[in-house]
Amino acid sequence: MTATEPAASDVIAPADTSPQPAPGATPPRTPLIARAAAELVGTAALVAIVVGSGIQATDLTDDVALQLLANSTATVFGLGVLILLLGPVSGAHFNPAVTLAEWWTGRRGGAGVTTRELAVYVPSQIVGAIVGAILADAMFGEPLVKWSTHDRSAGNLLLGEVVATAGLILLIFGLARTDRLRFAPVAVASYIGAAYWFTSSTSFANPAVTVGRAFTDTFAGIAPASVPGFIAMQLIGAVAGLALVAVIFMRGRTDNGTPSA
Repeated sequence: MTATEPAASDVIAPADTSPQPAPGATPPRTPLIARAAAELVGTAALVAIVVGSGIQATDLTDDVALQLLANSTATVFGLGVLILLLGPVSGAHFNPAVTLAEWWTGRRGGAGVTTRELAVYVPSQIVGAIVGAILADAMFGEPLVKWSTHDRSAGNLLLGEVVATAGLILLIFGLARTDRLRFAPVAVASYIGAAYWFTSSTSFANPAVTVGRAFTDTFAGIAPASVPGFIAMQLIGAVAGLALVAVIFMRGRTDNGTPSA
């Protein structure tokens, strides 16, 4: 160091003049167009996994139990990866029932999507589901659009959808209430994998996926006439799930009557 060089301790860094968020302010959210794209792509990928693995399974074996095992296993791994990848962008809903439930909790004073976000998320999920079904059919040389002939209108199947959707909503919002959403990729994927087997309907639990699966007459398909009943039961299940969350994860109150942290 020469005599004319300033010591390191004498160098003063220029002040950072870039705008800074206020203390405690919510950090900027991902642009809505990016979140919509994540919901569309994620839902398309999910349906492609469900439909494609179903086609592959029926091509490889005539054993229905093995077909369901292959279908559910692929769905578990695929869903976990998609939530892990796209969760930081959009929340990885991929499901209008989840989006509606989050919108409702937001209206009730909790964190949730806005009405504008709801209006973008749900169409993105439905379009994505249809694209995913068509893509799966294309990959396996099936007709791109062939309405399913798999009737799923029996009452026991409809009850299965109420149970499957209620459990899914209870899981997701229960994790949120207990600050454990970091476990969602494993927990949600595991639940769906289990619900494939313990519910009579094989756990669609998703209105967008239900619509998409009507576009393919393959193992995972559902007849268009059965779609309204399934969606109605899924919405009922979502309401039941939120009610369970409110009861099970009820917030306590302090001695002065205010909600506890």
